[in-house]
Amino acid sequence: MHLQASEPMPEALRGAVIALGNFDGFHLGHQAVAGEAVRWARAEGRPAIIATFDPHPVRYFKPDAAPFRLTTLDQREELFTAAGADAMLVFGFDAALAGMSAEDFVRELLVTRLGAAAVVTGEDFTFGKARRGNVEMLNLLGAACGLAARAVGPVTLEGQVVSSSRIRDALIAGDPQAAAQLLTRPFAIRGTVQHGDKVGRTINFPTANLDLGTYLRPRYGIYAVTGRLPDGRMLHGAANIGIRPTFDPPKELLEPHFFDFSGDLYGQIIEVAFHHFLRGEAKFDSLDALVAQMERDCDEARRLLA
Repeated sequence: MHLQASEPMPEALRGAVIALGNFDGFHLGHQAVAGEAVRWARAEGRPAIIATFDPHPVRYFKPDAAPFRLTTLDQREELFTAAGADAMLVFGFDAALAGMSAEDFVRELLVTRLGAAAVVTGEDFTFGKARRGNVEMLNLLGAACGLAARAVGPVTLEGQVVSSSRIRDALIAGDPQAAAQLLTRPFAIRGTVQHGDKVGRTINFPTANLDLGTYLRPRYGIYAVTGRLPDGRMLHGAANIGIRPTFDPPKELLEPHFFDFSGDLYGQIIEVAFHHFLRGEAKFDSLDALVAQMERDCDEARRLLA
């Protein structure tokens, strides 16, 4: 269930425990915050709600920031549901929310409009105009109006704090396995298959073309991937992500080629998960040289995914 924070909370979901945060990657650290909210809600027989911000506050304050998202709203909703949430609550980050005082955020928004009984955040959670509110203030303001609050400390993996920036750094470096460890699943891009220029099919490597949307751009190159189709089928493949330097004009795309698959995917929503980085993008002198390299890439991807 998908709720908007700008609208009144349905009566059945008032009195909830809300996990408050952005939760873009829904990584190990986010899962700890959400897990605490779900456990607390179950223990008290309350609804469990996981919140997110969309658009992301960074997009509001820096409209020209390079794309950085690790998930779409749809992906987050599925992840939150799988984590035990009864609903996803979306804060649309706009001028009204950006200008709201910390006091009003707690009293007017969380308690009055959303009817929250309790909130769970990370220890570094900030809120309100100029991010003046922090966990201590949330406790104080909450205590005054009957809102309980808990903060969950950071989660570490291999001695370092798990964070979205650490995941982004791994993806930009071409290390999808490190990103997957922190996310607890591979980084995956979901999108609608578009019509391309049909070059792939002429060289026996038909691809499904996806726009990268607001996703972070991982390191350009060739990856071993899996694809999930709308009917739940999982396919193995190799994908190019980047601007295809051999072809003109350059166009930024994700182009997975699925092994042993023939079917029309145009207009369908598929999800492509990144498992292994094979090589960087390269420009080839001829189509023959490109095809020979693609055959090697596919053999290597099959081996890694087997």
